[in-house]
Amino acid sequence: MIPLGDESLIKRMLTLDGVPSKLRLAAFGSVGAFLGMGVFVGTISNASSYLSDDPKACINCHVMAPEYASWKHSSHANVAVCNDCHVPHDNVLREYLFHAKDGLRHSTLFTLRMERQVIQALPESQEVIQENCVRCHGDLLTGAKGSAGHSLDRNCIDCHREVPHGRVHSLTATPNAAVPLPSPVTPAPFRTRQSSPEIKP
Repeated sequence: MIPLGDESLIKRMLTLDGVPSKLRLAAFGSVGAFLGMGVFVGTISNASSYLSDDPKACINCHVMAPEYASWKHSSHANVAVCNDCHVPHDNVLREYLFHAKDGLRHSTLFTLRMERQVIQALPESQEVIQENCVRCHGDLLTGAKGSAGHSLDRNCIDCHREVPHGRVHSLTATPNAAVPLPSPVTPAPFRTRQSSPEIKP
């Protein structure tokens, strides 16, 4: 609840009371342009898809096409999606903070064309991947020292690095990977239809 007397202050701030009308118009125009650009960028980047568990969200920027294709043809495709392995699941706050931080890093690298030729998990991501390997396969690990012949003092991906993305996965390793095509970024009213040339008899 806003204390009585503060309502007029908020109203004056929102209407820019005391600011010359030309500057007020410029301020409102700038705020409107900024918000409009934010909505436009959010729409063309399909930003809402990153809040889902849909693996297709990971190929919105094309860079992850080899990873998507190799996952799609792996045994993990039947039981896990990208977020199951690459996002922490121990608490909701950590999950969304990690998702937001990782997404911001990915979108920045892609927008500035600084993505690596070969995608490699950062140490923080490797830690999350290890946590999720243990979360899903923990029952297999209880007797692993005796049956697998090694201790559990290393990460699963040290030995199982090909799971589920295969041995070779770079931007050039799978140039024709069968992945879903991204949706067009141009708003529908601005798209022009490609008309086929008329065939004359």
